[in-house]
Amino acid sequence: MKNLTLALGLLISSFAACAADMSKGADNFYTSDKLTEQKVTFKNQYQMNVVGNLFIPKERDQNARYPAIIVGHPMGAVKEQSSRLYAQKLAEQGFVTLAIDLSFWGESEGKPGHLIAPEIYTDDFSAAVDFLSTQPFVDAEKIGGLGICGSGSFAISAAKIDPRLKAIATVSMYDMGSAFRNGLNHSQTPEQRKAFIQSAIEQRFAEFKGGEIAYIPGTVNKLDDSTSAIQREFFDFYRTGRGGYTPQGEQEELTTKPMLSSIGKFMNFYPFNDIETISPRPMLFITGDQAHSKEFSEDAYQRAGQPKELYQVPGAGHVDLYDRTDLIPFARLTSFFKDGMK
Repeated sequence: MKNLTLALGLLISSFAACAADMSKGADNFYTSDKLTEQKVTFKNQYQMNVVGNLFIPKERDQNARYPAIIVGHPMGAVKEQSSRLYAQKLAEQGFVTLAIDLSFWGESEGKPGHLIAPEIYTDDFSAAVDFLSTQPFVDAEKIGGLGICGSGSFAISAAKIDPRLKAIATVSMYDMGSAFRNGLNHSQTPEQRKAFIQSAIEQRFAEFKGGEIAYIPGTVNKLDDSTSAIQREFFDFYRTGRGGYTPQGEQEELTTKPMLSSIGKFMNFYPFNDIETISPRPMLFITGDQAHSKEFSEDAYQRAGQPKELYQVPGAGHVDLYDRTDLIPFARLTSFFKDGMK
């Protein structure tokens, strides 16, 4: 009986661990009835197909041109996770919005899938500007970029070399270069970095010789007593009904996991270098005041030129701002883009 009670307890704990926390308005799969949605495909400069969901307000002046916003998803995610929610909420405020799958992820082109390629991710934002600028209902002089998590660093990277991006906002941003080089709070030693790079190079050579692709752990697929608080935070979004999504043709257990052999490309990625050259175009950095990633928004804000704003959401963690609509400051984003793209 004692063993049975223990087994039942473990089973209940397992179900509890996998139950999604839907508090504070969590609504990743929100669908608006105020918008029309179109699946669109366009080429980046590498002649790869980039796929996105285009949202247009139903009640619009057919002869008018509207400001537009490109929305990039968290690193390891796809457009159906977080960015589609943001795109719809902003389109309801009168913008044309485009949630894109970055190359090598989701429906966008790129093989092998899950390859780390920040230069190409950056170009995807400019390719989205190219596409939007050809649409008769878009004001090509009023196009902005919004990057969530890792896409914040890609949006900044794009804005440095693409002046057509008139305003840049980031939410729960990760500097993907610094995160891989240094770890959170600079907790990774140079020796650990070198060992990480060595393992990636060995894996690259193994794949060149025909070996199977290996992936960085990404979000864990199961919880146990040793699972860190940060991993639990990601697990609750990516591995439950709250935000879990598997693109067609992919294996569920591999979602969020980048290729190990390509990590060197993030080690060489410095998105905040020369960030001040984006000025006088405005920048808004949104982070939770409890977010483990807050250091990256603070760093970018410190380096950026004017005008700039660091907006901290009280009580919010990193993943909270992916989908918790009671916490996400949509009103601040709306006013930022309306004012910033005048």
